[in-house]
Amino acid sequence: MKAMVLEKPRTPLVPREAPDPVPGPGEIRLRVEACAVCHTDLHVVDGDLPHPKLPLVPGHEIVGIVDAAGPGVDPRRIGARVGAPWLGRTCGACDYCRSGAENLCDAPLFTGYTRDGGFATHVIADASFAFDLDPEADPVALAPLLCAGLIGWRSLRRAGEGKRLGLYGFGAAAHILAQICVWQGREIYAFTRPGDVEAQRFAASLGAVWAGGSDEAPPALLDAAIIFAPAGDLVPAALRAVRKGGRVVCGGIHMSDIPAMPYSILWEEREVVSVANLTRRDAHEFFAAARAAAVRTHVIRYPLERANEALDDLRAGRLQGAAVLVP
Repeated sequence: MKAMVLEKPRTPLVPREAPDPVPGPGEIRLRVEACAVCHTDLHVVDGDLPHPKLPLVPGHEIVGIVDAAGPGVDPRRIGARVGAPWLGRTCGACDYCRSGAENLCDAPLFTGYTRDGGFATHVIADASFAFDLDPEADPVALAPLLCAGLIGWRSLRRAGEGKRLGLYGFGAAAHILAQICVWQGREIYAFTRPGDVEAQRFAASLGAVWAGGSDEAPPALLDAAIIFAPAGDLVPAALRAVRKGGRVVCGGIHMSDIPAMPYSILWEEREVVSVANLTRRDAHEFFAAARAAAVRTHVIRYPLERANEALDDLRAGRLQGAAVLVP
């Protein structure tokens, strides 16, 4: 097995070789076809998320072919194409798991954070948290759906049914979600870094009715806004952009501090909520919606050994769409 390994936060990944891992009970091994690069990978590598498994193989938007199955796994899964997401395992016994909120499990494992992920040629996944994928589709195009798509979908569910939706940070998640929202008949208002005309044109090409900088006010009050950019100062900006009774959804696992703000922009029953992880139910709903909406991901391919370059490009905001590593 070849892998790009994080040995210490805030240092570059290093190439390593090791024997191919062996799946244990309830596990499968994937021959990785593609692994997208997510902002959460940046937060792990840059030390924003504490206590990662070290050394660690990052990556949690994994598409691969099952090439080995551990005890208790149906051997007929060997040869299937599956996706392995951020939520790698739950305890199944805590109050959250028993109530259908497995995304809030008290004892989870997270792919590419507390267990090794997909910046590698092979990876181990829990069979019950690996989703069957279209064997005829391009695996590189599928990879961003495994987190950018799933978290975007859960964020949309939290945002509610309103027609006018603002998306702050028009990257991998927003470019997928915008297509689903347009298919649903919603109006998308895209907020980018101030002056990022290229990103605004990209948003318009995907059906956004308006695209501008995050320092601008939209031409109409929004029913809800989703913040994908990890910038806490966008929270008060989004609150000012939503109508009375509107909701602001924070879609990232990490965000810089939210600054002090006047109570008046929260008043009138506006809400700020967060999204944590995903559930398997989210995945089944999302993949059905993505197929129905004919979602097309915009990807930039990188060889596995150029993982640091992909992370740098994402960190610097040089990408339109999603970076994907291909072993």
